[in-house]
Amino acid sequence: MLFGRQINRYYIKYAPMLLLGLAALLAVDYFQLVVPELYKLVINGINYGYIETEEGVRAFDMTFLLDSICRPLLFTILAIVAGRFLWRICFFGSGVRMETDLRGRMFDRCKDLSQQYYQFNKVGNLMSLFTNDLETVQDCFGSGVLMFCDALFLGVLALGKMARMSLILTLLSLIPMSFLLVVGTIVGKRMRQKWQVRQEAFSALSDFSQESFSGIAVIKAFVKETAELMAFHKVNRQNEDANVNYTRISTLLNIFVTLFVESVICVILGYGGYLVYKDIFTPGELMEFIGYFNSIVWPIMAISQLIEMQSRGKASLCRITELLEANPDVKDSPDVEDISSIKGEIVFSHLTFRYPKSGFDALEDVSFTIKAGENVGIIGKTGAGKTTLVDLILRTYNVPNGTVFLDGIDINKIPIRTVRENVAYVPQDNFLFSDTIAANIAFACDNKDRHLIQNAAELSDVHDNIKDFKNGYDTVLGERGVTVSGGQKQRISIARALMKNASILILDDSVSAVDVKTEKRILENLRSIRQGKTTILIAHRISTVEKMDKLLFIDEGKIAAIGTHEELCESCPAYRTMVDLQRLDDAKNEFERMG
Repeated sequence: MLFGRQINRYYIKYAPMLLLGLAALLAVDYFQLVVPELYKLVINGINYGYIETEEGVRAFDMTFLLDSICRPLLFTILAIVAGRFLWRICFFGSGVRMETDLRGRMFDRCKDLSQQYYQFNKVGNLMSLFTNDLETVQDCFGSGVLMFCDALFLGVLALGKMARMSLILTLLSLIPMSFLLVVGTIVGKRMRQKWQVRQEAFSALSDFSQESFSGIAVIKAFVKETAELMAFHKVNRQNEDANVNYTRISTLLNIFVTLFVESVICVILGYGGYLVYKDIFTPGELMEFIGYFNSIVWPIMAISQLIEMQSRGKASLCRITELLEANPDVKDSPDVEDISSIKGEIVFSHLTFRYPKSGFDALEDVSFTIKAGENVGIIGKTGAGKTTLVDLILRTYNVPNGTVFLDGIDINKIPIRTVRENVAYVPQDNFLFSDTIAANIAFACDNKDRHLIQNAAELSDVHDNIKDFKNGYDTVLGERGVTVSGGQKQRISIARALMKNASILILDDSVSAVDVKTEKRILENLRSIRQGKTTILIAHRISTVEKMDKLLFIDEGKIAAIGTHEELCESCPAYRTMVDLQRLDDAKNEFERMG
């Protein structure tokens, strides 16, 4: 059995089924111990030709055999079969239900955890929690309860019957079992440590495999298949070593169990044979005693399996508990205000921000105002802090109180859900799900109307590309959208954001993979349909943002300049230098194209 803060509730939740299973198990154990008594009658009847019963001496004939042995044996077998069927449904059914519920809680916790958690916990490790670890815990919950109660009930009942027949022989039989208990306790601790190492090795293997499959195009492009194969061989060997080490100590425990069980059989045959020789036992009674012991061989074996199972279960439950008890770094403060909607005014007031566990400030003393309905461009060198700025608007990370305001309200006093419901975001990586194009575009809202989906695609200038696909909007994309080009992926992501029709739209370098003409059409569409709504566009190309109402030029985490394109060209030398360099680069490319 397995106990812990995250699993104890299920023993209460499924108590009726577990109790019904226990009742069926107890009945099965009782009927199992009837069989050795019938064996005794058969052996004594064959040896002596008669049977001594409470009613007197009866001849061992066909009538006695059918009425007193075969018919009760048939009833006993049917009762055992029915009972085993019932407790399997109860125990294993409860285990499956527990696993389903626990998996749902784990997934629910994962969706609430902050971005910071996933920076330190890789996908492969998380997947091992949802597969190997969860399966181990489920096995301990269902089979663990079964093994523990079966060993307890059957062991106590059998030992009671054995003690009534011969207390001395029973005590002698228990001596090897005491050694087994000591050895099992010591080995169990080592097994728990080995299982923890095994699970960590499996997580590392899963991480490596997932990362390699995701980056297979890069591996092939740089002809690094052999290098990756060698690296995988190393990780796979570490996983093999961890499994071998665990299997070695598990096998050692099984060897000890077999040794002690066989030792008990030797004791019974030796001392029991002596009792038969002295006429203290009849041959049938010795057979009955051996039958009782054979009944507790399974409980003895179950003890070793329980030790192994509990060792694995505790390690896996510990890993799952860490996930379930991980606290979200970004969460609502106690004094949040219930706000139905946001108009789109954004104010940063002397904000300084540093990423968790980072040694430097990503943003320093940032102050600016974006009025509701303004189109604002954010530009700067790579790593200047542009994406960090919009991540804080989305509450991806915590911000100091009194530094970021939406519609004049401190963003920390607005529910995170409300903030994100009023912001449409197109991130740099443009993640697409392995689903139809229509489903990806409609993901931002609950409206699946095909006309609205097509309209959003037309505004993002991707409708014509979608029509060219064999199945159109019903085309199923590959994992992470690998079946479409980078530009198509960007435009589908923009269409998804437009479907939301939010008060604030953030595009993080979201037109970098399209040509200039396509970029121009998308920007014109945005200006026409988002009048009166706030739009923030991060870009590296000056041409992308030069017609915005306002530009924020960021340099090394600081706001270097604010104004229109023309104002920045006159007042900000760093911005003017960037403009000149891009124009020179564009002219060079045009000359090479024409030449």
